[in-house]
Amino acid sequence: MQFNYIANTSQPSSSGQTIAMLDPSDGQPYDEIQRSNAADIDAAVGAARQAFSVWSKLGAAERGRLLMRLSLKINAHAQELTAIEQRDCGKPTKQARADASALARYFEFYAGACDKLHGETIPYLDGYSVLTWREPHGVTGHIVPWNYPMQIFGRSVGGALAAGNVCVVKPAEDACLSLIRVAQLAAEVGFPPGVINIVTGYGHEVGDALARHPGIDHISFTGSPTVGTLIQQVAAQRHCPVTLELGGKSPQIVFADADLDAAIPAIVNAIVQNSGQTCSAGSRLLVQQSIYEPLLKRLGQAFENLRVGPATLDLDLGPLIRQSQQQRVWDFLSDAQVANIAMVAQGKVVDEAPETGFYQAPTLLRDVPVTHRLAQDEVFGPVLCAMSFRDEDHAVELANATQFGLVAGLWTADGGRQFRAARRLRSGQVFINNYGAGGGVELPFGGVKSSGHGREKGFEALYGFTTLKTVAIRHG
Repeated sequence: MQFNYIANTSQPSSSGQTIAMLDPSDGQPYDEIQRSNAADIDAAVGAARQAFSVWSKLGAAERGRLLMRLSLKINAHAQELTAIEQRDCGKPTKQARADASALARYFEFYAGACDKLHGETIPYLDGYSVLTWREPHGVTGHIVPWNYPMQIFGRSVGGALAAGNVCVVKPAEDACLSLIRVAQLAAEVGFPPGVINIVTGYGHEVGDALARHPGIDHISFTGSPTVGTLIQQVAAQRHCPVTLELGGKSPQIVFADADLDAAIPAIVNAIVQNSGQTCSAGSRLLVQQSIYEPLLKRLGQAFENLRVGPATLDLDLGPLIRQSQQQRVWDFLSDAQVANIAMVAQGKVVDEAPETGFYQAPTLLRDVPVTHRLAQDEVFGPVLCAMSFRDEDHAVELANATQFGLVAGLWTADGGRQFRAARRLRSGQVFINNYGAGGGVELPFGGVKSSGHGREKGFEALYGFTTLKTVAIRHG
């Protein structure tokens, strides 16, 4: 059984209730977490507020040294964390290993950033000196989703700690075991009690209590637009700032002059990585008419070669996180059949996959109408929807024709078009002749429109985890 981790100690929930953890590869329970409630959040916030008086007195360089020690500790326990994440989330080994590596890199990056968060001086009236300070909010709340627990913990909590905040974290009830372990590792390398606190449970009980708690000074949320709206409404009641990353319906735009040998592997990976359960998944494929048929033929062959199975087999895809997510994907594909949307190709679930696991074969659909829900809503599964466009204007029109604006991929050799289209795409990130740029932790990440606001990753994230204070001094 797993416990909450508050003030560097393992603690049972005040409710005395637990939640079963299911292995997505076979659908069977293998562990339990605490079903916490508002009382547990209150205890965690209290521990964090006490810790802030300690953490805030540490020099920036000393905070950086602690973050670096944690990065090194994560690397030393990478195999353990990989195994935890693999079973908890159903990730193939290579994906879980990459997530552990990314987690270590986030803390390494933010370790180096701690003593480089500078203010500035501002020219003003004669006889005055004006300067600005970047100050931490205090106690930050972090609601972390189930698709990339370690990565999102690293980019969110790492940035908050570097800026001088202390953290209360509510992981998803489906996948939280790796974060409990990371908090334990932080204690082992010398983090003061209460700097990192983990409270598990359901969103409507624990997440709601965290968002409402008057002791939380900033909230970072990654999840659905619907829940993001609720979080923002609750936070607004007490004027608590929020950072929201709320998903996407990201286009891959392929022009006739694109290098298809480079584009095709990236397009496939962008929809099958983590079984399509990725906010930045390239789920819409927009292809110029003259190459539409040949590109679909090549992609269809690539999809047919994809294999899905238990996480330990380390295939192209693992299972979806839970049965309800599997049913969601099935419902989208059923709608496609009703609308006579043609399937180009589909991968294969291997015979070794237990029937009780939550598997879905990757699916390539063609000629998806731009107004259909498959082209508008986030499936969060390995379903790629293709459609054709006439010219640059039409491509941009289709790319912008959703409520989301998180990421866009643009494939073209035309340098002028690269910049023109990138300017016109309503998206937080545009990747040109690549997709994801290796997932670099240095690259600011966030969206526009219903994809949210604020930025995580990179140095830009530190600004969101601070407040700006202006100091004006009149001389003598």
